[in-house]
Amino acid sequence: MVAFGLGLAAVGRPGYINLGRAEDLPADRTVEAMRSRAHAVLDAAYAAGIRYFDAARSYGRAEEFLAGWLRSHPDIDDVAVGSKWGYTYTADWRTDAPVHEVKDHSVAVFTRQIGETRALLGDRLNLYQIHSVTPDSPALTDQGLHRRLAALAAQGVRIGLSTSGPRQAEAIRAALRVTVGGSRLFEAVQATYNVLETSAAPALAEAHEAGWTVVVKEALANGRLTDAHLAEQPQDDSVLAAVAVKASATVDAVALAAVAAQPWADVVLSGAATVAQLESNVAASRLHLAADQLEQLSVLALPASEYWAQRSRMAWA
Repeated sequence: MVAFGLGLAAVGRPGYINLGRAEDLPADRTVEAMRSRAHAVLDAAYAAGIRYFDAARSYGRAEEFLAGWLRSHPDIDDVAVGSKWGYTYTADWRTDAPVHEVKDHSVAVFTRQIGETRALLGDRLNLYQIHSVTPDSPALTDQGLHRRLAALAAQGVRIGLSTSGPRQAEAIRAALRVTVGGSRLFEAVQATYNVLETSAAPALAEAHEAGWTVVVKEALANGRLTDAHLAEQPQDDSVLAAVAVKASATVDAVALAAVAAQPWADVVLSGAATVAQLESNVAASRLHLAADQLEQLSVLALPASEYWAQRSRMAWA
């Protein structure tokens, strides 16, 4: 059975590329205001049955907010925590920063960032992923890094990677071949998959078959697959809207349910920035789409290069 999780990218920092942030977030996005919002969404997620929470070093203060929430709920011991390293947050709490994050998959950055993550999350960290691996990433071939990651795995932390870009499948398959001491290094992958971007599906099925945990991110395409923003998209929106009407559900719930219907999906992340969004998202857990509805939605898939070109034009706000 697919589980739903909560990703904290949208509430851990003031700027992100999700649509509608001006309406979703407090007008004054101070650290305290964003911490309060993050904790409110975490409360709602836990109450809704979500038990997996996803952060990253580059998500501003997401790890800090999550750590504070966990400390304020010392009785909660049934959640899993994942985070990611490889990007450094550089926006200094600004939405108009020229560069929001810098990517570096070196041993030096891993060493620094695992220390930072451990300082905040301690032994609550269950999964540590290399952030946004592409086929040309040195993280796929750096044996020194692999040994460091294997040492972390020996301490009980599962090692994974996240992927992005039009060549996700290639990166996943390359990661499946990485071994240390004759054993596969990676145990999980977090990939972008939604009704618009389906190109990684065969590789994700292979990862699942190999025993990896498959976590799906950006299932709502950074806000594009929601009632509020569907009509703004260049592709025909009538199919998704029609399925939602027939299912008596919101567009976001249908989009998430379509991802959850994939047999290789283990965890599907909500990226909610408000409690209302979270509640709408988790309705997907109660929604079963028929085979003919999934077939109807399949016509929405774009070529991967086109999808990622469109995503690259989305502005941080």
